Formats: sequence, C-alpha cells, structure tokens
Amino acid sequence: MNTKLAMKAGVAALAVMMAAGCSTVAQKDFDALSAKVDRLSADVASAKSAADAAGASSKDAGQKAAAAQSTANQALNAANQSQACCDATNEKIDRMFKRSQAK
Repeated sequence: MNTKLAMKAGVAALAVMMAAGCSTVAQKDFDALSAKVDRLSADVASAKSAADAAGASSKDAGQKAAAAQSTANQALNAANQSQACCDATNEKIDRMFKRSQAK
C-alpha cells in the first residue's frame, strides 16, 4: 500500500515538473511511466493476495498438524494401556501355569 502511494506521489511530482515548464519529459514518457506505475500497483496487489492466501493455507495446515499430533498421542496412550494389560495377563497365566506344575 505504501509502495503504491510512493509511486503515485512520484507520478504527481513528475506532473508538477511538467506543469512548471520542464521540457525534458514528454507527455508520451509521462503516459508510459503512469502505465508502468499502474501495472506495478496491480502486481503488488496480486502479490499481496497470493501472500494472504499462503498465510491462510499455512494456518490451516498448522491446525491440521496439531489435530494429527493429538490423535497420535491418544493412539500411543491406548497402545501403552493395551501393552500393560497384556503384560499383566501374561504374568497371571505364567503364575497359574507354575502353580499347576507345582501340584
């Protein structure tokens, strides 16, 4: 936005110079410069729009990554609980087997 304003100010200064009698810049040069400024302003607006879209996409990706990490943490917790249960069951079976062998 500030770049656009600076360019417009430059064009305005150029116009003042022309109005004051500065003959080094012809009207066609002024028109060409004005057209370049307009194209540059459009390019800046397009770049800003692309940057805004990229920022939104990045934010969305971050949220999805956080949700995936939460799901992975829940799965790890469930797996750890299942392993503990399995280990406890195996210990009970081993104790029961040893008792039956002792008799």
